[in-house]
Parts: sequence; C-alpha cells; structure tokens
Amino acid sequence: MQIRLLFLMFLCFSLNCFSQLPVNRIDSLMKSRYVPNAPGAVIAIQQHDKIVFEKGYGLVDFVTGKTITADDNFNIGSLTKQFTAFALLELYEQGKLSLTDTIGKFFTLPAAIASIRIIQLLSHSSGIPDHYELTDTNKVKHATDKDVLDAIRRAGPLYFSPGTHYRYSNTAYCLLGLLIEKLSATTYPVFLQQQIFGPLGITGASVFNIHQHLPNRVTGYDVAKDGKFVNADAEESIFFSTEADGGIYISMNNYLKWCSALESGKFSASRAVRIAWHGQTCVDTLHALWYGCGWFIYQPPGFPKSVYHTGSNGGFRSVVFMIPSLDYCISIFSNRSDIDLEELVSRVNAILSVPDNSFIKSSPLESFIQHWPIFAPCKETSSYSTLFKKNLNAKGTALN
Repeated sequence: MQIRLLFLMFLCFSLNCFSQLPVNRIDSLMKSRYVPNAPGAVIAIQQHDKIVFEKGYGLVDFVTGKTITADDNFNIGSLTKQFTAFALLELYEQGKLSLTDTIGKFFTLPAAIASIRIIQLLSHSSGIPDHYELTDTNKVKHATDKDVLDAIRRAGPLYFSPGTHYRYSNTAYCLLGLLIEKLSATTYPVFLQQQIFGPLGITGASVFNIHQHLPNRVTGYDVAKDGKFVNADAEESIFFSTEADGGIYISMNNYLKWCSALESGKFSASRAVRIAWHGQTCVDTLHALWYGCGWFIYQPPGFPKSVYHTGSNGGFRSVVFMIPSLDYCISIFSNRSDIDLEELVSRVNAILSVPDNSFIKSSPLESFIQHWPIFAPCKETSSYSTLFKKNLNAKGTALN
C-alpha cells in the first residue's frame, strides 16, 4: 500500500502539475524520432480521463504532404485484438457462447483444431497452425478472415496441445472474428459499430475493406536499404487485409474514447473488461507477464498492474500502455516501421516518473521472439526489426 501511495504521489506531481519542462522534454523526444518531411506519428497521454499531452509529427503521406493530426485514421494492427476480444466477451455475457466451448462447435474443422476452446484462442494458448503458408496466394490478392478459415481447414497437426503453452496467433483472432459474425448474425464491422463505436460516439473508424473509401486515411511506409521510404500498405501485402486480427483504422482522438471507456467510462464496470485484463496464459514467469484476452498483463512484484499491447501491419506501428489503478494511458500510432515505439513509451514514462519497471524489456515483440515463434513460420532473425518484417513480406506474410 505504501508503494502504491508513493506511485500515486509521483504521478500526481508529474501529470496534474504538468509543467512546461515535461511537455518540452516529451516534444523534443518525439521530434528526435520523427522529422517534419517524413512519415510520422501521433502520441497521446491521458490521465483521469483528461488529455495531458497530444501531438502529431511528420506526414500523413507523400502525395498530399499533410501533417499528421489526432483526427487522422491509422491502421492499428494488433491493437484490433482488444476490440475483437471485447466484442466476443460481450457475446459471452449475453449467453451466446461459453468460453470453454470448442471452435468445432461452430465451424467444420479438422479434429485437432475443432477441439480448441474459445478461451485458448483468445489467450494465445491454442497451438493452432498459422494460416500464411496454407493460403493459396495465387488466388488471393487481399486475404480476408474467410480465407483464413478456408486455409486452416487444410492444416496439419497443432503446434502443441491446447492450453499447455503460449504462442501468439493472428489465425486465432481471425477465427474469433468469424465467430462474432456467426453468433451476432451480422458482419464484424457492423457488430463493432453497434456495440462499441456507436455507443462511444466514435465516428470515422472502420475495419479495412479494399472497396471502401476511408476519409483521413494515413499511408504506411517501410524503409528501403538505401534509406528511402517505400509504400508498405494494403497493396504491398496479401495479409494486410485480414480483419479481426489487425484490420481496424481509427484516429487517436477516437481511440482515446475507447481507452476512457475501459478505464473510467462506459465499459469500466463490464465483466468483459475484467476477463480481458485477467491473465489467462503465462507468457513469462520471470517477468510476471501474462496474456489476457486481447491484452498483455504485466505485474512484477512491487509495481502496479499494467496492461498493454503493440500493433504492426505493413508500414504501421502502434502501442498502448495503461496502468488502470492510476488511470494512466499512453498511446502512439506511427506510419513508419523503423521506430521503436515501446522504447519511446518507456522514455516518456521515465520523464513523467510513471512506474513501469521498464516494461519494454519483457515485450513479446522483442526479447521473447527468440523463445516463442510469435510470427512463425518466419524465424530468420531474433530481433523485431525492419529486416524481420521484410523477411516476412518476402514470404507474402504480413505482421499484424
């Protein structure tokens, strides 16, 4: 209790008395990473439902040359999974399914895959094979969740017995998106609109659709060997377009409405949030890191519980880090793939004296990648870098 009170005192001093010095230091930090004439990012820091710092840096794209703002729509990659998990947990609350139900109850699948339970798909303990190499890429230009289902019906053995290990799976969340559609008798985008976006007053957010025009859409960029920026958007990757694992486009201002709803607003009392933020699968005992449902749960001894996630899709990167007990949230969306967002979050937290125990050190996208094949089947490098992403794209595999 004394430790938590000390943290609260530090945070109160740092944020409620938000001086010009921290603002300038954070702004300088962001400017050191994002220059005006290149793809950039938007950052937002929120506490007690109030925005204490928010600013855009760099360009939306090279065509318009517009400067990024908090109203521009980024693809948020795997931050989509928190919306997918919440939507499915809401259906669970409505009695539409049990978390111990098997996926085979709802879809015709090979016996081993059919035996996987819904909670195991949600918490990355399913052992389900990745769909990438199973998809007929000669016939698919923009893969959808339905293409994932077709591919997984051709799968071989599981990676491990369900519930025995942790292994990050985009495939699992694509199936969960289809399950949402089956149980709700509507599409995944419509269900999100009805159950999340609409009630929160979120306008302009959408799930990727190759035929849909999205206003204020940001373009994602990678960095070539010669240092030049190249498009790394939907047209450059077959699996960019899968929906429930990484398909949401949303602005930072709209995403903050979601974060507020989770921490202290409309959804704070929802049992779905409590389930999502409860550790379901142990990722690493040493670092006290778990995966809940759409969120990593991090609570080393002596530190308050934090929940976070990262996202990566084409040239987009995203990260959100929250300490629910302190009503603290920091989010960064970026449209270039070569900046370490987790390191930026840790640096900002240090400026504000926010207790995170260097959460980046246990990030699943960095140190854990050599222990768990998070984005198998590609294992060419042990670091999560532009090179790693290029190796994946060489196989027609997108990072979500």
